[in-house]
Amino acid sequence: MLAGVLVALLLLPTAFTAGVSTRDAAGWFEDVPDGIDTSGVPERSTILAADGSSIATFYFQNRIDVRMDQIAPVVRQAVLAIEDSRFYQHGALDSKGTLRALISNLGHGQVTQGGSGITQQYVKNLLLTQATTATQRKDATELSAGRKMRELRLAVAMEKRYSKDEILRRYLNIAYFGDGAYGVEAASRHYFSKTAAKLTLPEAALLAGIVRYPYAYDPVNHPDAARQRRDVVLARMAQLGWIPQATADAAAKQPVQLHVHQARNGCVESSAPFFCDYVQREILTNAAFGKTKADREKLLKQGGLTIRTTLKWKVQKAAQKAVDGHVPPRNSAHKAAAEALVEPGTGAIRGMAVDRDLGPDNQRGKTWINFAADADHGSSIGMQSGSTFKVFTLAAALQDDMPFGTMMDAPTSFTPTGYRDCDGRRVGDPNASLRNSADGEGGKQFSLVTGTWHSVNTFFLGLEKEIGLCETVQMAEKLGMRQANGKPLEEYPSFTLGFNPVSPLRLASAYAAFAARGRYCRPVAIASVTDTNGKPMKVPSAGCKQVLDKGVADAVNYILRGVLTQGTAAGSGIGRPAAGKTGTVDNFSAAWFAGYTPDLASAVWVGDPRGGYKYPMDDLCMSGECFGEVFGATIPAPIWQDTMSAALDGTAETDFHSPPSHYFSMGDGQTDPSKKDKKDKKDKKGADPSPTTPPTTGPPTLAPSPKP
Repeated sequence: MLAGVLVALLLLPTAFTAGVSTRDAAGWFEDVPDGIDTSGVPERSTILAADGSSIATFYFQNRIDVRMDQIAPVVRQAVLAIEDSRFYQHGALDSKGTLRALISNLGHGQVTQGGSGITQQYVKNLLLTQATTATQRKDATELSAGRKMRELRLAVAMEKRYSKDEILRRYLNIAYFGDGAYGVEAASRHYFSKTAAKLTLPEAALLAGIVRYPYAYDPVNHPDAARQRRDVVLARMAQLGWIPQATADAAAKQPVQLHVHQARNGCVESSAPFFCDYVQREILTNAAFGKTKADREKLLKQGGLTIRTTLKWKVQKAAQKAVDGHVPPRNSAHKAAAEALVEPGTGAIRGMAVDRDLGPDNQRGKTWINFAADADHGSSIGMQSGSTFKVFTLAAALQDDMPFGTMMDAPTSFTPTGYRDCDGRRVGDPNASLRNSADGEGGKQFSLVTGTWHSVNTFFLGLEKEIGLCETVQMAEKLGMRQANGKPLEEYPSFTLGFNPVSPLRLASAYAAFAARGRYCRPVAIASVTDTNGKPMKVPSAGCKQVLDKGVADAVNYILRGVLTQGTAAGSGIGRPAAGKTGTVDNFSAAWFAGYTPDLASAVWVGDPRGGYKYPMDDLCMSGECFGEVFGATIPAPIWQDTMSAALDGTAETDFHSPPSHYFSMGDGQTDPSKKDKKDKKDKKGADPSPTTPPTTGPPTLAPSPKP
């Protein structure tokens, strides 16, 4: 009752002006509102690696909500001493403070003082924090009787709802402590690089002194004023008998010692910037985290989320070191490299590296584009994949039970006619002539095994025609492949030569399905998300499913293992069972390598962000090292080799499964006809003929047209 009368008197000048009686004002004040909203206080979100270590933080206001037992008692004492020493004795209103304000307001004819205690300050901060429009912010800060009345009324309601300890805890978590630090925990970490539970008396007094005027007493920008204010707090604590005078004097003699730590905001300074950016875009684009982009952005920057991801630092560091080592970020040729690593059988993205810093593209060595991901997760429209796409033709042939020893011609040139897409339309170009990258490959026969080992273009064009273009396309689609811009794969005869622009992440996920014996999982970066109250939120699923018979996958693995020992990537092994495929885009505009073990799959791209056809990778010198022509085995395979060796170091080996016996019905397919021909000639003539250009991976000399 006394509080109501005091408030009515406090607002007397305004009440008279508005024609409202003192009794009416007091009655309205005692009518406490229901359904008070205390939500909406911004808290920072944290992105964590699989081991719980921090990758990045996102915030609108740098705030970390903590429990009362996580705040040192001396902090609570210091704040109460200088802000509201009778907090635990009075109700929502401090009668003494309100009477002082009453006298001042009556003397001035307007509201000039409010006698605000901790509860009222909490309400004021809450209303300001919840304001989302200019009008709401004005209403929360204007010097008016209406604002003061609303605050006092809500303060009474807060005292009825919460205990004193809870109100104090909420206040300490919402108050602004200057220099971008909101709440006592963030302030403690910012100014002293420690938690609020470990603050000393001088440190607690310094923070307590800031909250009255955060901009004036900020110790970073106003150290002298901050120290003077700290000493005022210490003197007040001694005056109240909460600490001995000698203790206060000793603390006042200590200099202000700051250990400022700037909380990172966003991915730019992260140790895994492009993976971080991928996670950020996943949240901002996925409807699971909000109906609109604005809702999702608010959740990320204000929702206090704890986002546990799939990233493993060992894998990430290995990938980053490898791409930076082979394609330095500021290399003289302006080339770039990207790598994505996925765990077979789970879809978990274990690493993602680009040989650039995350930042403005007009600065050398930086880019905003995540070359490892699709457009919806990094703005990249993808890159042509080259011969890495031949694996889908191979898998389709094996799905039709084609034996390893099946022999097919690989002519010098190939005219793409007689193909039909999945709609039954004829596609192809009777005027085009596609050839192999090395003339020595033409005019021979290859088996399903050796044709793959040597990545013979005309062999795969014939194989694709034999089993069907649509079957090849459907195989790629079952394994998650689509264009990096999100559109379906285009269907033309040169499909098997890899003209579709894709991302390393999708390619790694497809190859991971072979490692997982035909089990495909969508790539996922987020393992779990909890909100500010620790409640789990629904996260995108990998949706793992068996899309390929285990035996077919085992047969693919059997053939691709030979690529690393006897094929285009011979010498790129990692000392344990592994398989892979090189890829070179026509005109040497880009190069790829995709490879895997049963435990980890990776895809590597190397190219020129300015345009691979305009800036091809032939006669290339990069940071002191020169290359004639860059194939998939030239730079991408060594990146893969270095990454996988380091990433899997110390882990137990896992072997592949043997393929079903029916694939050996025509032999193992490992005899190279070209070597047999040379041996026969040598046996007959007693001398080896002039050497034949060794089969290599590579593009057709005429770029495959994406038009029928």
